[in-house]
Amino acid sequence: MSNNIEEYGDNKKGIPGWLHIVIIGGILLILAFSFYKLWKWNQGNAKTQGVTGESFEVEVLDQVFLLANDKKEGHTYDDQETILFLGNDALTYDQGETGFAGQVAAKTDATCINCGFPSSTVALKTQNYSDDYVLDAFSFTSVVDTIVSEDYSALLDKSKNFSDYTYEDHVRKLADTDFDKVDTIVIFYDAQDYLNLRIGMNPDNDQDTITYSGALTYGIKKLQEKYPYIRIVCCSFTMCYAYDSTGALVNGDMYDYGNGRLTTYLQFMIDVSGATGVSFIDNYYGTIDADNSAGWLLDNVHVNAACNEYMANHFVTMIYPNGVTTAASSNASDN
Repeated sequence: MSNNIEEYGDNKKGIPGWLHIVIIGGILLILAFSFYKLWKWNQGNAKTQGVTGESFEVEVLDQVFLLANDKKEGHTYDDQETILFLGNDALTYDQGETGFAGQVAAKTDATCINCGFPSSTVALKTQNYSDDYVLDAFSFTSVVDTIVSEDYSALLDKSKNFSDYTYEDHVRKLADTDFDKVDTIVIFYDAQDYLNLRIGMNPDNDQDTITYSGALTYGIKKLQEKYPYIRIVCCSFTMCYAYDSTGALVNGDMYDYGNGRLTTYLQFMIDVSGATGVSFIDNYYGTIDADNSAGWLLDNVHVNAACNEYMANHFVTMIYPNGVTTAASSNASDN
């Protein structure tokens, strides 16, 4: 009898070893998946289906402000929305119907004036202009200074240094623009400041024009002082690729040239937009990431027509939720 009891106790005393392995393995898989999801969220990369731009894992960082009524006082609005675009390749790489400005025009029926300058940056390369680097004359700050002064002769003269007629053509467009009829100014630059190693910020001077943050602040405030009745919208760049010190292709979100990663510059634009009270449209999160870049990038930086269309849709949805005609009519009736 005692032997039977001992045998029964031996059979019942423990859980099979393989079951321990299965349980531990399951726990490890759950932990690994949780860590992956946390890492993915911190990267800010959106998974998309069919490269449509539909984000499942990332919160888009748009912040939209309406123009205060006191800024509109004394200004007469017409019934036609007029949008002036300032920027670089984000606007000029494709200037046709499939470009960003062209897509916005088609979706809004607004008068869209594309005055971007290829390869230009927001910040100046050097504090004092030199003919050794003529592109500085077409940086955001220099273009804004020209607009505010209403003297386009010097910029027109410098445009002749380029074989690309876009420079001269867009200076002439700016000179011909009636700013009394401009309702919205869109600032849209791609990642050239990051790629050309422009300094991010100067903590001792928030309007230092050789820094990305300072130049953006300087230009926006100059426009607001000259044309308080014009609404300003900052559009962010998309993700892009860069080359590290070894010549290897790297994700701009992950590589720091010494002034911060690409997302550092993104945060500067968000901060400046909030501080100056202008709208910010996020083209970074929810659009291009390492997983879908082959479907939306023509090369390492420039986007294709499908991406332009997605960004234009996003812009129109956020800035004109009730339609462009309604916005124009509202402005006119408010005055």
